[in-house]
Amino acid sequence: MTPRAESTGGMRRVDSDLSVQSVGEEARSYKDYRYRRSHLIGMINWTHVLGTHVPELMILGILILISQIIRQVVDQVAPGNFSFGTISLVSIAARDLILGFINSLMDVDVEMFSPAVKITALVLFVAIWLIRMDNPIYLLSFATFKAPDSWKRSHAQIVEMMKKRNCFTPESLDFMARILERSGTGQATAWPPGIIQCLEDKEADFSMDASRKEAETILFDIVDKALKKAKVHPKEIDVLVINCSLFSPTPSLCAMVSSKFGMRSDLCTYNLGGMGCSASLISIDLAKQLLQGKRGFRGGKALVVSTEIITPNLYHGNEKGFLIQNTLFRCGGAAMVLSNSWFDGRRAWYKLLHTIRVQGSGAASYECVFETEDESGERGVRLSKDIVKVAGKCMEKNLTMLGPLILPITEQLKVVVSLAARFVTKFLVKILRSSKNDSMAAKIHVNKPYVPDFKTCIDHFCIHAGGRAVIDGIEKNMKLELFHTEPSRMALMNYGNTSSSSIWYELEYIQEHQKSNPLKKGDRILQVAFGSGFKCTSGVWLKL
Repeated sequence: MTPRAESTGGMRRVDSDLSVQSVGEEARSYKDYRYRRSHLIGMINWTHVLGTHVPELMILGILILISQIIRQVVDQVAPGNFSFGTISLVSIAARDLILGFINSLMDVDVEMFSPAVKITALVLFVAIWLIRMDNPIYLLSFATFKAPDSWKRSHAQIVEMMKKRNCFTPESLDFMARILERSGTGQATAWPPGIIQCLEDKEADFSMDASRKEAETILFDIVDKALKKAKVHPKEIDVLVINCSLFSPTPSLCAMVSSKFGMRSDLCTYNLGGMGCSASLISIDLAKQLLQGKRGFRGGKALVVSTEIITPNLYHGNEKGFLIQNTLFRCGGAAMVLSNSWFDGRRAWYKLLHTIRVQGSGAASYECVFETEDESGERGVRLSKDIVKVAGKCMEKNLTMLGPLILPITEQLKVVVSLAARFVTKFLVKILRSSKNDSMAAKIHVNKPYVPDFKTCIDHFCIHAGGRAVIDGIEKNMKLELFHTEPSRMALMNYGNTSSSSIWYELEYIQEHQKSNPLKKGDRILQVAFGSGFKCTSGVWLKL
């Protein structure tokens, strides 16, 4: 059964949850998991949603406090006989009351205010203290790059482009064709003009000018759309973070964007390179830490931009470990506007709850995604055969750190019981084998560690669209349903692997197109991405 989808603003929308599953499979709905959700987590989610109204409630509380103080003064100055002539007396008495309150802070025995005023002031002080404890990070808007139709090419056209390079052997061309067929990418994904012009019998352009032109087209488009959606002027931006792994021109991409949009001269700019597909959440985490240093009434605003520039990074050799990059990566980008001002909560789209980053160690992790030259001296990015194993371990560590922050108590207890049972059984096996009772030791079953069900606390999953095999593996290991991985599969089909920005195409799909698991206020979204180094990053957002 061919998936039926319609084109809507650059994203083909899935009409039902049947559109991404095989014939004969039983359709599962998001409603199947409602009963598994923790009521405590649901209450916490709505606390975050209602917390966006804190500024209005604080203003209302201050007005109530002032009115109570005025009423107390009026009752003392002119009880039951208030007139315009007593306004001056009331103002003098109010001033004396406030000054007396300041002086009475050192003398707790002085009774000045009525119980109502004291209760209101206490509530306000507690509320202010709680606000100071929670320094929120809001996502005001985000925008993704939609390439023009002139950039889009089919699998056959991609293979033809490779042929026209006159550097690939028939075996390499056949290998790339097979990878394309199994990749999960669609027949209309974007390549930069400098490369695709070879199909028009022109020489491909890999120059700095062509690379910079690609960067300008993508960055200017997404930044402009994101700022307009957030209703934020460029001069309001305090922090600018741009991540792009393989293209780092001088002046930097940050300078390119700040110059184009006329941002402030005291703008804090950070250009991140070499961090691969995990870099977007690393940039979000950096912006979060910088914004949280700007505490106060106004807070601050950050613009985070994630992209990858394809033009200068086509591999021209014939080693299979390098050729995969020519078949998966496509043009794309995303821009996000963040704020830590409480007054932006009501208009924000999402609230950032957690960000977790895990860095692998050892030669296997460091070299599994490695930019270097092949034996012929051709530069490219080599993908190791150990990448699946390394990514699995890195993701396991990441979710182990994230789990205690988001999982319900019941799931965490299952993990603890599982680990305790595993420890006891392994200890018994060790004792029996040391006493040379191998037959008895063989009968003892050592339990595998319990894999917690993240569906009990997460409503939507944005898994990095690194390839169909990546999505299939995570779907199997986390026991996700088809509607959970639908956003990743659709982003891969419509846009290919857009590197660090892929998780934002997935969130856009969830937000605007998905019907099999519609987004609702109070829902939690988990973004997971992998990158060179090796790194696994995750972020949890709450829909406001």
